[in-house]
Amino acid sequence: MRTNSIVEVMTKNVVCVKPEQYLLDVKHIYEKQNFHHHIPVEEHGKLVGMVSLIDFMYNISGAGISDDNKVYNELKVKDIMTQNPFYLTTNSTISDVSKVLAEGNYHAVPVLENDNIVGIVSTADIIKYFLNKTKTLVK
Repeated sequence: MRTNSIVEVMTKNVVCVKPEQYLLDVKHIYEKQNFHHHIPVEEHGKLVGMVSLIDFMYNISGAGISDDNKVYNELKVKDIMTQNPFYLTTNSTISDVSKVLAEGNYHAVPVLENDNIVGIVSTADIIKYFLNKTKTLVK
């Protein structure tokens, strides 16, 4: 791994969903996984979309918290996902992803290697990286 590689900051155990899964599965991820960023949508290991918390919340408006609400069991991931999402590759640098996230259009960027999802980098990951780097410089 080269220095300043996106691999240094990315989350490697990426929670993904498939297009045919119901929103109930997405609800459970947001409830139990304790994260607040985008969820990559993959099919046969390939990135086909992204679901953001905003996408999810907008589509369940008025659904309530009960798992048996029909919206959770009728709408599928493919109905709310953003298709053909932006991504970076493992050849990208921390600087590359920092610039993309700083523009404000994305809050998390999937990382691909040979077209397979191998990681995701969120704004929080970059902030933590630079805070740790600042601590090292101050010592």
